[in-house]
Amino acid sequence: MPRPDPFGTAALREGILLAWASSPTRLREDAATEADLVRAGYRNRVLTELAQNAADAAARASVPGALCLWRDGDDLHVANTGAVLDETGVQALTALRASSKTSGVGRFGVGFTAVAAVSADIEIRSRSGSIHFSAERTRDALADRDLPVPESGVPVLRLAWPVPTPPAPGWDTEVVLRLRAGIDADALLGGFATEAVDLLLELPALTTVTVGDRALTRTCTDTESGLRVVAVGERTWWEYAGPHARWLVPVVDGVPVPVSQDVLRAPTRSDEELSLPALVIADVPMQPDRRRLLPGAPVAGLARGYADFVAALPPRQRPSMVPVPGFARSEVDALLREAVLQELRAHPWLPPADGGDDLLPDRAAALTGLTDELAGVLADVVPGLIRPDLCGPRHAAVLGAVDVHRLGPARIAELLVGVEREPAWWHRLYEALTPLVVDAVVAEELAAIPVPLSDGRTVTGPRTVVLGTDVGPLRLPWMRLVHPDAAHPLLTRLGAGTVTAADLLADPALLAAVEDVDAADSEATAELADVVLRLAAQVPAGAVPRELGALLLPDVDGELVPADELLLPEAPLAEVLVADAPFATLDPQVAERYDVDALRAVGVGWGFTVLRAELPTGPDHDLPDEEQWWETLDGDPELLVAVRDLDLVDDACWDRALSLLVADPGTAAGLDDRRGYTAWWLRTFATLDGRTLGHLRAPDDDAFAGLLDPCPHPEADRLRSCLAATDVESTETAALLLDLLADPGRTPAPAVTVHAHAALTAASATGVLDLDDLHLPDAVRSLAGTTVDAAHALVLDRPWLAAVIPADRLVLGTLPTAPVLADLLDVPLASAEVSGHVTGPGRATEWRNEPAAVLAAAAAGRTLPRGPLVVHERLSVRCSGAVTGEHEVAWWVDGSGTTHCTAPGLAAAVAALSPVEAR
Repeated sequence: MPRPDPFGTAALREGILLAWASSPTRLREDAATEADLVRAGYRNRVLTELAQNAADAAARASVPGALCLWRDGDDLHVANTGAVLDETGVQALTALRASSKTSGVGRFGVGFTAVAAVSADIEIRSRSGSIHFSAERTRDALADRDLPVPESGVPVLRLAWPVPTPPAPGWDTEVVLRLRAGIDADALLGGFATEAVDLLLELPALTTVTVGDRALTRTCTDTESGLRVVAVGERTWWEYAGPHARWLVPVVDGVPVPVSQDVLRAPTRSDEELSLPALVIADVPMQPDRRRLLPGAPVAGLARGYADFVAALPPRQRPSMVPVPGFARSEVDALLREAVLQELRAHPWLPPADGGDDLLPDRAAALTGLTDELAGVLADVVPGLIRPDLCGPRHAAVLGAVDVHRLGPARIAELLVGVEREPAWWHRLYEALTPLVVDAVVAEELAAIPVPLSDGRTVTGPRTVVLGTDVGPLRLPWMRLVHPDAAHPLLTRLGAGTVTAADLLADPALLAAVEDVDAADSEATAELADVVLRLAAQVPAGAVPRELGALLLPDVDGELVPADELLLPEAPLAEVLVADAPFATLDPQVAERYDVDALRAVGVGWGFTVLRAELPTGPDHDLPDEEQWWETLDGDPELLVAVRDLDLVDDACWDRALSLLVADPGTAAGLDDRRGYTAWWLRTFATLDGRTLGHLRAPDDDAFAGLLDPCPHPEADRLRSCLAATDVESTETAALLLDLLADPGRTPAPAVTVHAHAALTAASATGVLDLDDLHLPDAVRSLAGTTVDAAHALVLDRPWLAAVIPADRLVLGTLPTAPVLADLLDVPLASAEVSGHVTGPGRATEWRNEPAAVLAAAAAGRTLPRGPLVVHERLSVRCSGAVTGEHEVAWWVDGSGTTHCTAPGLAAAVAALSPVEAR
């Protein structure tokens, strides 16, 4: 059977009442103290204090703590599990300044006073016994002793009475608060529900808090990182326990969300405002009302372990746990922030870019814009780089707060000086740096970045180098050429120039090197030849400067010979050259090692080589007879294309040589330009069967058939520009034609003879011929096709004279140019040597009146002649001079200009005298 007063409350009441009776001041002090604690020290802490007591009870009993709150009318019930109420506890409850706790949250025995803020009638029911605090019963007790009621009211929690009511089933202790009038029980419970989450975080001994019909349970899961995952309802935190504090950060979708502002929790909420990114639940001395720290409390010690907390977080989220620079929210906040920053500065927690051990901040470096690719390249060059995702501007402030070194492009360029790496490594570096170069400022900062060259050197600064386009891996001592494995467009953006293989071949430094190389230094000559030949393989043959023909290459005897004095092994050109031609044969090993087109481009012969020069200004190209050809030109050509070394062909081998020229597209092009050097030289100097090529005609060219022989070469049609023309192009050609016209062994047709005379006349009239250098033969070719002594020949200048002069004495070209032909051949004009007088009567008429004349003009497309006309039945002319006697003719023009015709002769007269009708 339970005892009626298990905790001796009667003796406690008697002692307190005697004290109040003997010292009225003590009564007033107790009343005032309780009132002060209710109004100030423990305002709004009803649930907090009850939860602390519940947590302490659970901890003492070593059971999971559970707290349950519900409303029954105007009564608020708060039940918990754990250690039951004992006599010492009751004594502490009735004493404002004493506590029975040797450990736990409260140390001053006054926290329970908070319940007086909402109730003046309180029962504490426990399995060990129950007690009752009541303002009304206390007032009655004062009246029974004739003690006055203090102005601040009666102290509710000083006098306890035993009650028999046990706690609700399933609970070890239950506190029943009969709420004061005016207190909204539902609102109070709603506030308690909000506080419950914080209390479960702050009080580890509590695992469950139930408010009304809502139960919240805290679950904890340890992780390998050292973090503990704490879940209350649907909310989650990551917790880390340090020596003197626990740190918690809310987690949403697996990502920690820094706290913007909170208060110090010791372990429950205080009034010390904080701006740290994590919740702080600390073991630190507090003032009796647990709202402020005791003066001199060791705040800095709370930060111990914070760096370990940050290091346990995922690397991407760690910077978010660094206090953001700004104004502190309180003195405690300022002290704790600085202590946290010092803790972070002194311990490794920054994740490195290479995935190794965490870094101390003062040994870490952040590069703005760092990428995974750039970090991978710089891993063994720039120590202490942190992860790329932490290097952005978003984290700059917090990294600066813990003294992380901030690197820029200029510092990276500085750190790279002296670094020796393979060219491909530099290419990866430039590729990784490219996203950082967003403007001219960054480009300027990277102006000193090293660049590997093709010759094995590494130099400082892209502005001093050039990038080769399809140049290949060549060593170019005279030029700072970027190694092809390192070449990257970024270098161009940083100021590097660009060159092509053609640019390098035309570089004056290379040409000077070719000219100045020491022939006795076999290694230097071989290296230079290797460079030139590899470059030449990258460009068209026409882009190779002809000066590179001086490049020294070994011949079959090992002697170094200029390239343009060498022939490739088995070169067909060797078969057609004279025996003393100044050509040696290239070393076969060199011929196998290099591209044959490159060897030919620098002048090594296979067939004939072609010289190409744009905008030449004079005969300075070392071509045979070039000055003589240049004199045939009206002005400087825009492009000179010439086959070289034609003068070295053996006269007996021109048939084969011409075949080589036609078969090679490069040389064949030069054969088509009649005014070009190649065609000119071949016309002038090349021979076939002892005959100059220019004295032969194309087989299908009949202009000088019977005079000039056709070209016997099978490719004669391709050689047309190298053969005789259809006109007279030079004094030499004129002399040849005159000799052939005088040669009785030649049998030109009359039309060919007339054409030849006309061509000679045109050349003389246009100044092509130098008459002083022209030797005239003794004979000329007559219209009859026979040769005639020039002294007996007559040049026909009047068509009607042909009727009285024998054809074997007539020399005919064109009638208008007959005086020029006569002067050229030194043969008199027919009109000057022959005259005639018409005999016999005739009928005077007009041309338009003669049907035969009109018909002849219409048929020939001519207009009728002008002048007088006499028609004869029979027309005779008496001649004198070189021709004498009377001759019957078809038509004649006398000295007065009158035309005499027979009827059949009208058509001939019209054809000879009428101008062509304009159509």
